[in-house]
Parts: sequence; structure tokens; C-alpha cells
Amino acid sequence: MAQPAKGPAKAPCSTPPGHTEDAVTSVHPVDVHPVDEKLHPSRLVPAALQHIAAMYAGVVTPPLIIGQACGLDLAARTRLIAASLLIAGVATLIQTLGVRHFVGNRLPFVNAASSAGIAPILAIAETNDKGAQLPAIYGAVMVAGAFCLAVGPFFGRLLRYFPPLVTGVVITLIGVTLMPVPVGWAQGGDETAAGFGSMGNLALAAFTLVVILLMQRFGKGFLKQVALLVGLLVGTIAAVPFGMADFQALSSAPVAALPTPFAFGAPVFQPAAILSLCIVMLVLMTESSASMLALGEICDRRADAEVITRGLRTDGLATLIGPVFGSFPTSAFAQNVGVVSLTRVRSRYVVAAAGATLLVLGAFPVLGAVVSLVPMPVLGGAGIVLFGSIAVSGIRTLSEAGLDDSSNIILVAVALGAGIIPLAAPTFYAGFPAWAQTVLGSGISAGAIVAVALNLFFHHLGTRSSTTAPALKSS
Repeated sequence: MAQPAKGPAKAPCSTPPGHTEDAVTSVHPVDVHPVDEKLHPSRLVPAALQHIAAMYAGVVTPPLIIGQACGLDLAARTRLIAASLLIAGVATLIQTLGVRHFVGNRLPFVNAASSAGIAPILAIAETNDKGAQLPAIYGAVMVAGAFCLAVGPFFGRLLRYFPPLVTGVVITLIGVTLMPVPVGWAQGGDETAAGFGSMGNLALAAFTLVVILLMQRFGKGFLKQVALLVGLLVGTIAAVPFGMADFQALSSAPVAALPTPFAFGAPVFQPAAILSLCIVMLVLMTESSASMLALGEICDRRADAEVITRGLRTDGLATLIGPVFGSFPTSAFAQNVGVVSLTRVRSRYVVAAAGATLLVLGAFPVLGAVVSLVPMPVLGGAGIVLFGSIAVSGIRTLSEAGLDDSSNIILVAVALGAGIIPLAAPTFYAGFPAWAQTVLGSGISAGAIVAVALNLFFHHLGTRSSTTAPALKSS
């Protein structure tokens, strides 16, 4: 016999009666912050795939270039790629979900092997004999990871010197200095490849861009949010009849390839290599901090000192553990900041799903090869929107940073100029010491250093400015 009701029924956690599944976008109350929103799978999966498509080429670039420079065969390069994907998946999951209050910034933040470390890593490879190159590289990377863990907390404490005036400059520079990347993709990706810069490549990139613009103009609701993914799919389909989609990677990729610890030899610790990669790690920490600040602004959840510290700890752990399996220095992926800015889908669980997907792609390279079918020109057309949207976020931040003050105008002008120098004149610092080239050769780190220095000069040394006071209080 049915028991009489003893009181008001508790609200179930699933879809409430009388609501259609399409009307429910989250299983949380409406007052949950968008960063913590758990989307329905029908929205979560496409949004996660957008992140994968935007960053996949960047993840596989370091292992491909370094593997070729070290003379590895296709099978060995495949192992490097699998390791990079796995470590990227682990680091991204830790960042988005967090582990207690120690690691993970709990933002929609993607971590993966950074291209910024390629140049010094290649220099290490050139100074070592074949077979000894990767052990020397991995030894230096591991120490750089430990260095990041030790120094990370101090970076968090420096957040008070990053008011909106400084973060606006840095965020703008992230978008501007990365713009050559999608431009190169639009031309074909590799300057040595046949057809680089051809009208066919440029037309495909332009077609992809137009598809994204049309989706943004005429799309409604969720369809507008996945405009990037639609552009990538339509662009790839359009490339097939013209033979511009390469299926070779799909046919040659192994089904499964789990990385073996120290498959390329035990790490070797060389002082010069360690010093160069510790400098690189400082640059990566600056860029990672800038990306966290940018995401905080985009997501309306400002990244404070604790968030920065937890995020950098994750970078350090991933960089320390990565070489055990065959990965390289790990940092933020700015293109995914662009995805969040463009789509306004701010849920960290979307990026966590992307991290889980990276794990699967690393364990099953044949699945990763499917993602790699997207032609470079298609990625280029989408990348222009991605990186441009980052720059717009920085401009929006600067517009609220008191640019009616002449000293602030000078600060922004000089910092932006310093950040654009490596873009406008790549050989400008050729006569500088190697460590200075590493730091100043990155427009993001150079602009950040100048912006912080000028903010100290104008607003902290012997005076206090009302334009920076709120930022100091909020940190």
C-alpha cells in the first residue's frame, strides 16, 4: 500500500517535471556562476570539441618539430605526440576541476606543451649527440618544472602589480602577438610545404572565416555559440573535393599507443640546458599568469593571487612529470582563451571534457589523427577570429582602466610598442645575450615587463594613483 506523504517532496536533481530537456541548460540553480555551470551533454560536447579543434595543432607542433630535429622516426614521433596529448589532458583536468586548495585554478583553462620552449630545446639538441639529445632535454625540463613549483607562489603575490591597466595591455598583446600563427596556418602552415601561400589555401581560409561570420550574424542561441565548430566542419568538408585534406595521418596512425616511462632514456642534467629552460619557464609563467588574468576578466571571476598560485603549481607539476612520459614544458593555451571569449561559454566543465578527450586522443592516436584532418588553412580562418577576440578583450579592459590620464596613455603606448617589437622586427634583439633574447623575444613577456615597470614608476614610487587603488584592494 502506498504510504501517505509526510511532508513536501524534495526537489529532484534531475530535470524538473513540466520542463523539456532543451529548456534546461544546467542541473544547478540559476544563481550558479557560469564558470561552475554543468551544461547538458547536448551543449557540453560540441563546446568541448571546439576547444579540441582550436588547440590540437598547437599541441602536436612541439613534439613534431623536436622529434624531427632529434632524428626520430615516425613511430617515435607518434609516441611524443601521444605523450603531449596525455599530459595536456591531465593538466587541463587538474586546472579545471582542482585538487583541494593546492592545484588547479578552477577556470576554463587549457594547459599543454608550449611552443615557446621549442627554440631553446632545439639549441640543447644541437649541442648533444644523437641519442643523448632527449635525455638532456628532459632533464632540463624536469628541473624547470621544479623551479616553477618553487617560484609560483611568489608570482601570485605579485598580482597587486597587475591592475586593469597592466592586464589590459597584456591581454591585448596576447591576441596581437599571436596573430602571425593563424596567418601562417591560412597560408598552409609549413613554409616548406608545396602550395604554401597559394590562392587555394587563402581561399579556403577566407571561406571558413565567412562561414563563422555568417553563423555569428544569422545563428540563434546554441547554434551561434558553436559557430567556430561549424566553420571548422564546413571548411574541412569543402577542402575534401580539392584534395586539401590529408588522410595519410589517419592511415598510418596506430590504434593504441600508451607512453612508456623514460622510453627515450633516463634524464641527464646539464647546467647550461637547465639554466636556459628555467628562463623559458619564467616567460611561460608570465604568459600563463596573463592568460589566467584574461580568463578572469572574460568569465567575470577575477583571478586573485591564490588562483594564480594554484594555476602555476599545475604548470609546474605538469612540466615536472611530463618528461617521464615524453612531454615538454607546459603552459596556458591562449587560443582556448579566445574560444571562451568568442562563444561566451564559460563553464569549466566544458574544458574539463576537452581535457578528458585529450587523454583519449593520447591513448588512441588513430582518434587524434581524425582531428588532424582539419586542414591548416581552415584552422587559419578560424584562428583569426580566435586571437582577434582576445585582443578585443584586452581593449575592453583598457577602456575601463582610466585612459583619460596622460601617464596611463604613455604607459599603454610604450608597453604595447615593446610587445610589438618582436612581431615587427624578429631580429631586433639578435645582438643581445641568449637569456635576454628568450625573455624579450616574446612580445607577451616583454610587454608585461614594461607595463609592470611603468606602472611601478608612475603609480607606486613615491605616490599612489586613484586608478590603481581599486585593483590593489581587489587583489
